[in-house]
Amino acid sequence: MLSDAACKNVHKHEKTPFKLTDEKGLYLLLKPQADGRGKWWRFKYRFGGKEKSLSFGTCPGIGGG
Repeated sequence: MLSDAACKNVHKHEKTPFKLTDEKGLYLLLKPQADGRGKWWRFKYRFGGKEKSLSFGTCPGIGGG
């Protein structure tokens, strides 16, 4: 399970994109950028036998209200 601390304490020295995975298809995609690190919430699922991906937005840009 992904925790808030795990999302905040990612390795900033990573040079290639990587995923922090949670249960049942949810993951945080981390991509190095020139001006910092990009973080996107994604959900992987299957529809009609094909793998699909749904993006929920950036981290910490998603709010509850």
